[in-house]
Amino acid sequence: MTRALAAALAALLAAAAVQAHEVAASARYLANEGVMVTSGKTKIVFDPLFNEDFGQYRLVPQAMRRALLAGEAPWDGVDAIFISHYHDDHFAPADVLAYLRAQPQLVLYAPQQAVAALHDVAAADDNAVFARVHSVALAYGDAPRIIDGGALRIEALRIPHAGWPAQRSGVENIAWRVTLDAGITVLHLGDADSRTVHFEQDAAFWAARQANMAFPPYWYFLSPDGRRVLDEYLRPMYAIGIHVPRSIPAGDAARPAALQGVDLFTQPGESRGIPHDH
Repeated sequence: MTRALAAALAALLAAAAVQAHEVAASARYLANEGVMVTSGKTKIVFDPLFNEDFGQYRLVPQAMRRALLAGEAPWDGVDAIFISHYHDDHFAPADVLAYLRAQPQLVLYAPQQAVAALHDVAAADDNAVFARVHSVALAYGDAPRIIDGGALRIEALRIPHAGWPAQRSGVENIAWRVTLDAGITVLHLGDADSRTVHFEQDAAFWAARQANMAFPPYWYFLSPDGRRVLDEYLRPMYAIGIHVPRSIPAGDAARPAALQGVDLFTQPGESRGIPHDH
């Protein structure tokens, strides 16, 4: 079997896996690691507003940013924002604060480093805004945290940023596992390092609840460790790679061999149905 045929077959099998379940929710891509998840009337967004592309990542288009801040469809009625970590290609404090001011129904969940940055840009009359802000303090090795989010079941776990332990070990990178309306569960890993050691120690946590869709950074598909984490520990129904550089083509056949047959978010605004298995 040729490599092109094998990649095409893998893509067909992946699509069939999604279609084999009822599509009960959807994921819509903003840019980089920005994703909105919709399940019924419930909407959440991960890492939606940032201003740095470091010359290689996608930024949220200006029209999309304006619609998000204004709460225009399909970005209307967003219930909660989740921030994975405070890096400029994931989180812009002033923009997120403006979003919270503009949309009074929004609740924010973020690591304490990001919340501290919000306070740095806040005004004296922002007390009402910060009543909707939940700061999560987790050290590496801490047990997963369960947070009462009302209709949302929120679970947070600190996983080191990619490059650990030599680089970025002080970055509070939070993996968020969120269940919407007691049904669809999604997992956003931020820039989590892909070494299996980070997941082995919490194997029971990962086994306790399967994600309908996981959003790992694309480098999980490039290493044996990353693949093992997805296959043996996270085991989502479906996974779609994020944080994809602009240099990686949208077309499957033009990608590096390791990313052929892998589903990736590459174009702002594109969406996927999230499978739901009864």
